[in-house]
Amino acid sequence: MFAIVGIVVVFGAVIGGFLMEKGHIQVLLQPAELLIIAGAATGTLLVANPMHILKAIAGGVVGTLKSSPFGKERYLSTLRMMYQFLNKVRKEGLLSVENDVEKPAESAIFQHYPEFVNDHHACDFVCDTLRMAITGGVEPLDMDQMMELDMEVHHHGATVPVTALSTMADSLPGLGIVAAVLGVVITMGALGGPPEEIGHKVAAALVGTFLGILLCYGVAGPLSSNMAKSADEHDAYLHVLRVLLLAFLKGSAPIIAVEMARRAIPAHLRPTFDEMEKSCKSSATAAVAAEPAVAA
Repeated sequence: MFAIVGIVVVFGAVIGGFLMEKGHIQVLLQPAELLIIAGAATGTLLVANPMHILKAIAGGVVGTLKSSPFGKERYLSTLRMMYQFLNKVRKEGLLSVENDVEKPAESAIFQHYPEFVNDHHACDFVCDTLRMAITGGVEPLDMDQMMELDMEVHHHGATVPVTALSTMADSLPGLGIVAAVLGVVITMGALGGPPEEIGHKVAAALVGTFLGILLCYGVAGPLSSNMAKSADEHDAYLHVLRVLLLAFLKGSAPIIAVEMARRAIPAHLRPTFDEMEKSCKSSATAAVAAEPAVAA
């Protein structure tokens, strides 16, 4: 949402300042120049990147237009979910959660947290780790290394489309110069004509350079930066899960594991201990209340 607002502010400020200087907005409307720059930029993306990266770029750009899914409430719900899960393990043993891990969408616990189940990588990250814990024979240190490797692979995959979009953004000023040079070539062919026509063609050529720089620093560059921050947010979320799972693997009590995970949450999103405790206790109360109904 803020990305849309930001882009509107960029174009509003640029066009508003141009109009304040008695500029004519019609001069900036140069479809041919925009076609050259946007078309060539799209072509560079197609040349440089395979299909899965192009899809990731499209998904990342769409994601920047939405609010971040990793807010304070998301972290609280995750801590609440994992507290319920670890309590079940403590009471019934690891084998009791085998079906939850194998089919998280059908889990009596996970199905109440669709934002977690729909986040396929986070869900797989947790379930794959717990699957290894159920299998047994893997030391906590080795499990931690596996989780770290998983996070590194995911983060690398998330930053590849960011790099691709950033590279395209860096090419836009150069493509703007290409459009401007083509405009100058056309202007040279019109020499000897009416001064008004020559002036119009020179202005159109300069608009090419203007559009290339504006699209680079006002649109594509900020969008790639936003995508990079989104990747970092998801990595921070996985780090919280990693801390919690490692504490669980080392034998910590559920409330201790959850508290350790809370300390790993970024400071501006971290709930207080009282908020976390209240949320976890409410989930435990709800689970106890639901047991008679299940038994019936």
